[in-house]
Amino acid sequence: MSDMTESAVDANYRVTADELRQFVERFERLEIEKKDIADQQKEVMAEAKGRGYDVKVMRKIISLRKRDRDDIAEEEAILEMYKEALGMS
Repeated sequence: MSDMTESAVDANYRVTADELRQFVERFERLEIEKKDIADQQKEVMAEAKGRGYDVKVMRKIISLRKRDRDDIAEEEAILEMYKEALGMS
């Protein structure tokens, strides 16, 4: 390769390496933020538990709030049908 081609390749590599480093560092910052948020969520649940709330039930409520109402209704209907079939209701 000529010196000109080699320096173009080197410059291209540096740009790519810099861009890659930026992506990696952004991702790492997000990982730190995610851990901080998870820690805050744990604190909220600990506080709720300290006030006498059942955090297991709270987590179930939070999970249900994320889902579509029709999906929940269908799941509950099937659950009732299965419980009846097993003599649980």
